[in-house]
Amino acid sequence: MSRQNSKISVKLTSDLAGFIQEQTRSGKYKSASEVVQEALRLLEAAERIRAERFREVKTKIANGLASLNRGEGLDGEEVFRELDATQPSPCHGPDRSRLS
Repeated sequence: MSRQNSKISVKLTSDLAGFIQEQTRSGKYKSASEVVQEALRLLEAAERIRAERFREVKTKIANGLASLNRGEGLDGEEVFRELDATQPSPCHGPDRSRLS
């Protein structure tokens, strides 16, 4: 990104304007511009992270579909039946007879 400064005008809610004023009054930032620039840097970083996670999910989905196409999938109903068979009933709690 360019370090050249550009001036733009934005409308903020009174809550956001108050937050900017709090940040400058606290001395953490010297100006409203610094607060907004930091906020935008954080937003940019969050967007990069979101985009990377989205790419990772798409890759995992593609890998999973390729695995299914190769016949490497599992029967979901069978997996759930096996899980149910190994879990104690939620109504009766754990089998305490094995604890004695």
